[in-house]
Amino acid sequence: MEMRCYGKLTELTMTQEELKDIARCGETTTIQFKEQFTGQKEIAKEMVAFANTLGGQIFFGIKDKTGELIGLSYDEIQTISRELGNAANEQVRPTIYINTEVVRADGKHFLVCAVAQGKNKPYKNLNGEIWIKQGADKRRITENSEILALFQDSGHYQADAIGVKDTTFDDLDRYALNDYLKKVYALNLDILAGNAEQLLKNIHVLTQGGIPTLAGYLFFGKHPEYYCPTFMVKAVSFFGNELAGTQYRDTKEIVGNMPQLYEKSMAFLKSNLHNIQEKGASFNTLGKLEIAEEVLEEVLQNALVHRDLLRSAPIRIFIFDNRVEIISPGALAGGLTEQDIRTGKTFQRNPFMATFATNALHYRGIGSGIVRILAEYPEIEIANDVNGKEFKVIILRKEHLKSTQENGESTQENKKSTQENKKSTQETILHILMENPKTNRKELAEIIGLSEDGIKKQLAKLKKEGLIERIGSTKAGYWKVISKQD
Repeated sequence: MEMRCYGKLTELTMTQEELKDIARCGETTTIQFKEQFTGQKEIAKEMVAFANTLGGQIFFGIKDKTGELIGLSYDEIQTISRELGNAANEQVRPTIYINTEVVRADGKHFLVCAVAQGKNKPYKNLNGEIWIKQGADKRRITENSEILALFQDSGHYQADAIGVKDTTFDDLDRYALNDYLKKVYALNLDILAGNAEQLLKNIHVLTQGGIPTLAGYLFFGKHPEYYCPTFMVKAVSFFGNELAGTQYRDTKEIVGNMPQLYEKSMAFLKSNLHNIQEKGASFNTLGKLEIAEEVLEEVLQNALVHRDLLRSAPIRIFIFDNRVEIISPGALAGGLTEQDIRTGKTFQRNPFMATFATNALHYRGIGSGIVRILAEYPEIEIANDVNGKEFKVIILRKEHLKSTQENGESTQENKKSTQENKKSTQETILHILMENPKTNRKELAEIIGLSEDGIKKQLAKLKKEGLIERIGSTKAGYWKVISKQD
């Protein structure tokens, strides 16, 4: 234990004004008040809760209900300091380290005990009880999923490495596996033959027992939703700006393996956002998506890769008139804060999922993506909800869209919503065909979420409008997107 006691106000780490402000604001997840020392066992619970959550400070000499500044005598400070050291060393496992300091305010003295967020979670008291902070209170946890989450948060447990019960190699998509192996290793399952299983074990697609890992199953599975029904994306495009709104433009439950979730979710976002024509651009050009694709890609991939696999909740995409929200189950792991990710710090909650995404998607996993999009697109807010156990990214839509609603034109927008959705669908089809001209009707239907007949009608309309042209045969040909200049 480090003890810091100062005789002059100017030498204090915490000023008296800071202490008084804290007292006025009351207890929080990281602030606890104690009028007196309440015993080693009770204080050990507080230390455990802080170490297992975000860390925090215990202020002695302040009433916990009112924030009244009572103060401590010299003897009380000495006694409490000694008892704190004993509690940290003898009543907590593994041992934690604390800092203490004395703060003077209004002629009174207060003892502050700082407990850092621990790196060896879960911490427990001598009775084996595991405590976490929940708001200003603490809560004892007993559920295996919550205990595993603490191990995961410390890096001692990877949920994506466990085997998926009752699954076999046959539950994996052989074609998806071959595409991945060809891209990353220039191999395929047929070439590997009898060595295929060992390679898949080595890259954590299979466990050593030969069943799919959670990472392997979620990334390469034929139907991951069968055994992992919450590994999905719920997407809703609302009228207005309120989550409680009962009207929506579009809604979809998106299932599939991770690459499919990514492609289908991006298609949903593109089809429900506007394309903006740049000044001087041709009438027939697609324009630019109002929120840059690289921004949506980065946020969506982070949500898919870093979601807490121990939480039975889907990823949610909410599109409002003034913003887009992408919400991932699980707060930031590894002790990261919002400021940490703004500066590029990372923690791989699901390292094997991250590896697959790095090799197969646009994901990099080094923290630079978030830093870049925050710099290029300042209309982004991030919210790490520790108590609610979710991480939210809020992307504000362009100002002209917000002003439309503010000027009372939302009614007109609602009347035109059907027409706009059709236009957005056509824009999405054009974008897909520009990226991959050989995309067929079946693939378009899966990506966009329409029936093949619906896609057929949309393609016919685009042909009639002179925006696309079929080159070659139905099976071996491709689509050409035609601009006005053509």
